[in-house]
Amino acid sequence: MRMPRGWRHLLAVMILALPLPAPAYAIAPSTDERASPYTGNGDGAEASQPAINRELELFRGSTISLSQAMAIAEALHAGSTTADVSFDGASDLPVYRVKILHNDRIWQHAVDAATGRIVGGAAALPLTELDADDRNNLAALRAVRHRLPEAVRVAEHAASGKAISGGLIRERGRLNFAIVVISGSELKEVILEPPGRRPAK
Repeated sequence: MRMPRGWRHLLAVMILALPLPAPAYAIAPSTDERASPYTGNGDGAEASQPAINRELELFRGSTISLSQAMAIAEALHAGSTTADVSFDGASDLPVYRVKILHNDRIWQHAVDAATGRIVGGAAALPLTELDADDRNNLAALRAVRHRLPEAVRVAEHAASGKAISGGLIRERGRLNFAIVVISGSELKEVILEPPGRRPAK
């Protein structure tokens, strides 16, 4: 399988060290610090290894993939795009937490990892309630030609595995996609720089 065309370059592929803390669901970090969607929230608290192993096992047994979960959530809002997605096996029902950008709101949906059904109610946050850095990051997401689902496909190909989370990070002033992929017994973080901005209309 060939690497999809259009991506300028793969910035980095690195193996994350285990144990991993529980997922943190950030829309878009507003600093230049690296913040993978599966490397925790920086508070120093770490989940126990048995809990991590259980969550990864639930993910491996999921019928619905990360890409399918994004497509299901995006189908609820025509013209939307995913800003952040993570598998959550810590709740009673394993779900994907999907945050999508539609018009002037961030919508949060939970997609059942076994059936693909939307569970619980949708939550919407107006962009005006986000800080300026997050609003700028989401504006940049709208401007790039490629989307998170495409970045997930590239990352899964590059790391030879299945994506468990993906989102936005800002590095050195540039907005990138950060995808965490399970490859065999390893977790790999793939950082992708979007190929460029869409041409102005």
